[in-house]
Amino acid sequence: MTVLSLRRKLAILSDAAKYDASCASSGTEKRSSAGTGGIGSTEGSGICHSYAPDGRCISLLKILLTNFCVYDCVYCVNRSSSNVQRARFSVEEVVQLTLDFYKRNYIEGLFLSSGIIRSPDYTMEELVRVARTLREVHKFAGYIHLKLIPNAAPELLAEAGRWADRLSTNIEMPTDIGLADLAPEKNPSEIRTAMARVRGKLDEAEPEKKAKAKPEKFAPAGQSTQMIVGADGADDGAILHRAAGLYSGYKLRRVYYSAFSPIPDSSSRLPLKPPPLMREHRLYQADWLIRFYGFDVPEIVSGGEGGLLDLQVDPKLAWALKNRHRFPVDVNRADREMLLRVPGLGIKSIDKMIQTRRHHSLRLDDVARIAGSIDKVRPFIEAVDWTPGGLTDDARLRARLTPQPEQLSLF
Repeated sequence: MTVLSLRRKLAILSDAAKYDASCASSGTEKRSSAGTGGIGSTEGSGICHSYAPDGRCISLLKILLTNFCVYDCVYCVNRSSSNVQRARFSVEEVVQLTLDFYKRNYIEGLFLSSGIIRSPDYTMEELVRVARTLREVHKFAGYIHLKLIPNAAPELLAEAGRWADRLSTNIEMPTDIGLADLAPEKNPSEIRTAMARVRGKLDEAEPEKKAKAKPEKFAPAGQSTQMIVGADGADDGAILHRAAGLYSGYKLRRVYYSAFSPIPDSSSRLPLKPPPLMREHRLYQADWLIRFYGFDVPEIVSGGEGGLLDLQVDPKLAWALKNRHRFPVDVNRADREMLLRVPGLGIKSIDKMIQTRRHHSLRLDDVARIAGSIDKVRPFIEAVDWTPGGLTDDARLRARLTPQPEQLSLF
C-alpha cells in the first residue's frame, strides 16, 4: 500500500467530510485554558469560513478519521464499493493537526467523523481517544464535535459526551423505507437508540434546582443530526414530520438538511440530478418556523403543493397567502402567537413591538422602524394610521411580494 503524506491524508479526508452539513460550534459553555497550562478556548475567534446557527462566523477542522468503510450505503461517496482513494489518520495525527491549526489561529475547534472500520466499537473508541487525548494530555479547551457510531457500546457513547461539546448521530434518510432501500446495512432503530441514550445522558446532566452537587457535564452543546434531501422519494412534508419528531423526542439542538449531491459511479437507484438548493433553504426556513414560531408541519406544508414547499416564496409568506382570511392583524391588539404568523416580522421585532405598545399605540412608521422593512409586512397588518384595505386580498399580491430575477452586471 502506498504510504501517504500527512498533507495528502488531510486533502483526502477533509474533502471526504464535506458532505456532512451538521457542523456548527454554537450552544456550548464558555471555557478557557487560561491558567491551566493548556491550550484553546471556546470564546475566541479564528480564521472564519462558515456561520454558526447563532450568527457567529466560525471555523472548525472538519475531517474524517478515515474514509475506509465496511458499509455500502448507495448515496455515500465513501461506501465500500466506491472507487475513491482511501486514507486513514492515526489518533496522534488528528491530535497534532488540531493543535497545530489552533496555534496558527486557523480554527476554533474540531469536527471529527469517520467511516466504519473493523467494528462500530473500534471506530467509536478511536474517535473518543482523539477527544480524550486533546482534553486530558494537552488540556485543549476548544470546541470538539464528535460523530457517534449508532451501534457502538453505550459506555463509549457516554465517554464521548464527557469529552465532546456536541454529539451527532445522522438519521441519514427522512424515512425508514428510504434508509432500508439505500443503506440496508444500517438499522434505523439502532440510530434512534443511540439518540435516545444521548437524550438520557443530557437529562441526567441537567442540575436539579434543590441539589447541592452539580452532575457531571455531558455534551453541553447537545446533539444534532442530518438528513439527506432528494436522494429518495420523500417529500418535504415527510422530512419535516421526521424533524419535528426528532426535536420533541430526542432533545435535538438542530436538524441539518443536506441536498443530495450526485457522486461518481452512482447507483441507478439515485437521481441523476440534485434537488434545487432552494429546497434545502426552504426546509431550513420551515424548520425555524417549527422551532420558534409555533407552526405545525401540516400548516407549513399547506403553503405549497403536493407535499412540497413553495420554492418561490418563504414558507411563512406562502402560508399567509393561502390563509388571507386570518389577516390583517392589528399590531396594537393581537397576541404574540398571531403576530408570529405575520410575514416579515421576526421574534425580536415582535417582542419589541409588544413592549413598545404598552406605552403608546403603534403607527405604521413605528412598525417599519422596529422591523427594519415594511414591504412584506404592510399587506398583513393594521396600525393606528394604516389599514391595507383590499391589498390583503389583491390577486396580484403574490407577484408583488415575489422577488424578481435580475440580470447581473459586471460594472
